[in-house]
Amino acid sequence: MKIDILSLFPDMFSGPLHQSIVGKAIEDQLLDVKVTNFRDFSSNKHHNVDDYPYGGGAGMLLQPQPIFDAMAAVENDNANLPKGRVVILDPGGKQFDQKMAESFAQEAHLTFICGHYEGYDERIKTLATDEVSLGDYVLTGGELAAMVMIDATVRLLPGVLGNKESAPGDSFSTGLLEYPQYSRPADFRGMQVPEVLLNGNHQLIDQWRQKQALKRTLLKRPDLLKKIRLSKEDLNLLNDIKAELSEPEAKN
Repeated sequence: MKIDILSLFPDMFSGPLHQSIVGKAIEDQLLDVKVTNFRDFSSNKHHNVDDYPYGGGAGMLLQPQPIFDAMAAVENDNANLPKGRVVILDPGGKQFDQKMAESFAQEAHLTFICGHYEGYDERIKTLATDEVSLGDYVLTGGELAAMVMIDATVRLLPGVLGNKESAPGDSFSTGLLEYPQYSRPADFRGMQVPEVLLNGNHQLIDQWRQKQALKRTLLKRPDLLKKIRLSKEDLNLLNDIKAELSEPEAKN
């Protein structure tokens, strides 16, 4: 995968994107990342990239010219690749989630445009295929949001994670939160690993994990259960969980 990033602060990416899983993907040539400072494309002598909005108002807007010219340079550099998706980081965009990360991971080429100041001249958005927000809050720029989206996307690329089963079992990939996991020792300061995980019966282990994933989702993110289609077995497990959770109240 090739990822291009347009940013006023390219140094923000020099460290984080070369660490951990993403850094290993770059090292293994599974990922190529290039950061372009669109200030370098400003056509005025002071290299300004922002100006006051027409009609008045607070703050400054990013001007279209530097970003349009930077995008033209990116497209020229990647003439041998499909244009792919162009993502503008914007608080008013569609909220990023695991499904979107999975969709991005199918692309050969992604471009992220990181905003700053008060916002974009609206014409800049004509360059984008996607307007995306990290969440319902405002950051000082799009750089941190881009890093999060890149990390969530890159780990889904074939060969990036050592265990091919790791990504499909992640929280949100199945629509549920991930089940609890344990490692050695089996007894740590009196806290025991559930017996079912020690008996080697993989069918029982799978059933336990699915039930725990349903229970954790019910308790922490019940809204997620409304968004997925549960099997008959899942519905039976969910009814069992609700009955178990209501037992103490019944006894009281």
